[in-house]
Amino acid sequence: MFWYNGSIIESNTLELSSDDPGLLYGATVFTTLRVYNGSLDTPLTNWAAHCARLRFSLETFHWRFPNWQQLRQGAELIAAKWPVLRIAIFYDGRELIIGRNLPADLTKRQQNGIRAWLAERPHLQRSLPAHKTGNYLSAWLAQKSAQQQGALEAILVDAAGNWLETSTGNLWGWRSGQWFSPPLDGRILPGLTRALLFSWLEKQGHSVREQPWTPELVSEFEAIAYSNCVAEVIPIHTVASRHRTLTYNPKHWAFQQLQSLFQSSHKLQ
Repeated sequence: MFWYNGSIIESNTLELSSDDPGLLYGATVFTTLRVYNGSLDTPLTNWAAHCARLRFSLETFHWRFPNWQQLRQGAELIAAKWPVLRIAIFYDGRELIIGRNLPADLTKRQQNGIRAWLAERPHLQRSLPAHKTGNYLSAWLAQKSAQQQGALEAILVDAAGNWLETSTGNLWGWRSGQWFSPPLDGRILPGLTRALLFSWLEKQGHSVREQPWTPELVSEFEAIAYSNCVAEVIPIHTVASRHRTLTYNPKHWAFQQLQSLFQSSHKLQ
């Protein structure tokens, strides 16, 4: 079951024209959100911010807006069945909403961390990285390559070897009593959970330093993680590459500063 262009479709198949730009070129923008406490209106669900992200990309590309009321209607119907929604908008304003479950081992990943693989291939950087477009092939390829190496996530890099983001989220690193994150310089996605965490840390009296993640800097981190709207915060205990393997503490006490943002909401679920 999914929602498409104003209607619920009781099927696993979507029919598109053979010359649809969404099919041929990935001419869609999308956002993925987690529905907390069964409501689109809770602060962590962050519905308004997800819509604002879609609107920003549509305005940038000069594409047609969807019917926002219709989009909300579809999201509410799908959210009644699924805790995670992927909302895509086609270039002409059509909307597609697909639901899915949370990863079965999400709690284990949050508690114990994961292994990541360094995608030392600049061509695997995302296309139009400031936007979430339907052309997500490079990130998908990076993640599949990581899985072939026994890892769950890929870390994307630039031509100088600086770490940018993971295939599905934004990076966080802890060193000398402070959090670090790669800067928003047009080369990484300005993630919505990243923005929530920046605001949350500031309210708690903590600061985040934005600077490039050079090969030297990443060697100095005590702990690293990535964040996104579905997984929240996932520690990374190992980063493997062709030349070296870096290890970090997945149970570092500083993760409590990040994870505390979500804890009160989980108590209500």
